[in-house]
Amino acid sequence: MLSLSAHADAQLDSAIKNPANWAAQAGDYANQRYSDLKQINASNVGKLQASWTLSTGVLRGHEGSPLVVGDTMYIHSPFPNKVIAVSLKDQTFKWKYEPKQDAAVVPVMCCDTVNRGLAYGDGKIFLQQADTTLVALDAVTGKVVWSVKNGDPKVGETNTNAPHVFKDKVITGISGGEFGVRGRVTAYDIKTGKEVWKGYSVGPDAEMLIDPAKTVTWTDGKLAPVGKDSSIKTWQGDQWKIGGGTTWGWYSYDPKTNLMYYGSGNPSTWNPKQRPGDNKWSMSIWARDVDTGKVKWVYQMTPHDEWDFDGINEMILADVNVKGQKVPALVHFDRNGFGYTLNRETGELLVAEKYDPAVNWATHVDMKTGRPQVVAKYSTEQNGEDVNSKGICPAALGSKDQQPATFDRKSGLFLVPTNHVCMDYEPFRVEYTAGQPYVGATLSMFPAPNSHGGMGNFIAWDAGTGKIAWSKPEKFSVWSGALATAGDVVFYGTLEGYLKAVSPKDGKELWKFKVPSGIIGNVFTYEYSGKQYVGVYSGIGGWAGIGMAAGLENAQDGLGAVGGYKDLAKYTDLGGALFVFALPSN
Repeated sequence: MLSLSAHADAQLDSAIKNPANWAAQAGDYANQRYSDLKQINASNVGKLQASWTLSTGVLRGHEGSPLVVGDTMYIHSPFPNKVIAVSLKDQTFKWKYEPKQDAAVVPVMCCDTVNRGLAYGDGKIFLQQADTTLVALDAVTGKVVWSVKNGDPKVGETNTNAPHVFKDKVITGISGGEFGVRGRVTAYDIKTGKEVWKGYSVGPDAEMLIDPAKTVTWTDGKLAPVGKDSSIKTWQGDQWKIGGGTTWGWYSYDPKTNLMYYGSGNPSTWNPKQRPGDNKWSMSIWARDVDTGKVKWVYQMTPHDEWDFDGINEMILADVNVKGQKVPALVHFDRNGFGYTLNRETGELLVAEKYDPAVNWATHVDMKTGRPQVVAKYSTEQNGEDVNSKGICPAALGSKDQQPATFDRKSGLFLVPTNHVCMDYEPFRVEYTAGQPYVGATLSMFPAPNSHGGMGNFIAWDAGTGKIAWSKPEKFSVWSGALATAGDVVFYGTLEGYLKAVSPKDGKELWKFKVPSGIIGNVFTYEYSGKQYVGVYSGIGGWAGIGMAAGLENAQDGLGAVGGYKDLAKYTDLGGALFVFALPSN
């Protein structure tokens, strides 16, 4: 009998198992963002120095991180989505790829021209371009092996997500919830680029690859089949056809269950009055079979979303102690401010607690129904169109956006970059026109009141109890992906441009370094020639930095972020560079 790994991509499997590499965006399939490297540790991290730097030649926001496989680093950029293969021996360029994309795609990108990174497998580097073209490049030469389009920018479909390689497939999503795009994930054959399956977030059962009798969800204190037309029944008429639920976040994979896990985003439009019902299955956690795309279980975090609490944040797979039992868990820090722990094999809801004390739109999640209990004062649906609902926490960008957390295997804690931001939200009626914004709300953002005055915290979270172990305040949102290592060090970056190292035990700052432009990239580490390196992109942008990245000045532009983050301009400016650090040689 063939083992599961016999069908896996042998090159990627092997590369992930060697901690000298950083062969996937999260370092592994489980999205743990943890490294076994420990040459850099809590006692010597204070000596870290810049080892080398490299300009990407592009401004705007730099999210994601490079990949490292063997003696080569693969770097990506925001639009126009350059790829550069760099020799680790002497930092020379082995090859460069710059796609020819129509600049008309830029205006239909919601929140900056970011790209979250590359994937590796089968001797190829995979790039998901902004214009929805998925490209397979020969990892040695940079030549195009195959390419395929998975969307149409003319109707607002773009891409910002990293593709993911699971087994013999490359899996990618779609962006454009703010343009009425219908979300989906698509799996392509790694060798040929041929479409294998496609699963939508909303719509008919067959198109979502849901089996009404076998696909289950958490309801009434147990797991039960979702039933026939579980999505269509929760939309008015044909609204599901422009229903959102886009899929531009991070995906994880468990070889044991053969399931991939990911989140679907907000429903379209942001005006809840225009789309009565639960709007399933936007804002949901999905468990799909990698071979067929069929849905084993699905769970909706925010039914009938009224606040743009997008559900795309990463699913971290780890074994967690819940009430004295070791559980094969999925841990998810949702935009809505609740940290969820579910059994990843069954979909059972185990924990749902606030991971920022400022969260006020709901009192709690009812563990029997799985539904958040909404506070009437902050319900934009109840308050109505053209009414400004004030003081909602968190803001639309969530208590955490796409910036991924890390799991420290030694302490069992999750280290989470968070936003400590609230908003005023005024929905208004909007008509759908293909390719035009379909938002229907005006937002203003500001730091959480009656708190430390800043817009972020870096926290440690116990996913078994749903409690914050410690919290370190930051002046701005922590918009960088974190990294934990076996050296008892956790790294993250700040919007004003500091790369920081802290202790996972208590958050004590061990080291920091100011880079030229704010950090919204994800910290990574690798080893070359016996030496450990830590790196991160410097390049302000993304939703939080969209005002600087796109030169916007109206406080309500950038879907409300421009006014909220206006003080960033006092601390940093545009950039586009990679910074790599190491201990001194002597």
